[in-house]
Amino acid sequence: MNASFVTLKVPQEFWALSALPEGYIERWLVSDGARIEVGVPVALVRIEGALHRLLAPATGKLRIDSAANSVVDPGMPVGQITPQLDA
Repeated sequence: MNASFVTLKVPQEFWALSALPEGYIERWLVSDGARIEVGVPVALVRIEGALHRLLAPATGKLRIDSAANSVVDPGMPVGQITPQLDA
């Protein structure tokens, strides 16, 4: 059985009220490799003056692919979550 992962993407909805095509990751709220729970904020994304909380779409181990201050676009992948089963 192959280990799959869930892609962590910046939601397109963050741009609903913005005319700018890009934003940036203001900061990560968790460390690379941390175990996270579904629905927990993992990063802050700034678009124009608005700050958005990026929520974990799954429970598991986070791999960060985009550093703080990286430019992001709507729907852009910024990390991966490897689901982990509780033993």
